[in-house]
Amino acid sequence: MKSVSEIEQAIESLETRNAFQDDVIEQLNHELSVHQSEIAELKQQLNVIANRLKENAASPQGKEEIEPPPPHY
Repeated sequence: MKSVSEIEQAIESLETRNAFQDDVIEQLNHELSVHQSEIAELKQQLNVIANRLKENAASPQGKEEIEPPPPHY
């Protein structure tokens, strides 16, 4: 059977591990929130780019800029 000092030492070790795990969880939570905000910003930028591409593809300006082939073709 374990002595009182061994049990106290085991409890202290568990409390230390628990505190460390709490700190790591807090750090991971912070990193996750940072990444989520970056992903949201990138999605917004991607939507802006996609809309610009759609506008450019649908506009007749792009077709007017294409030069017709020379007459000898």
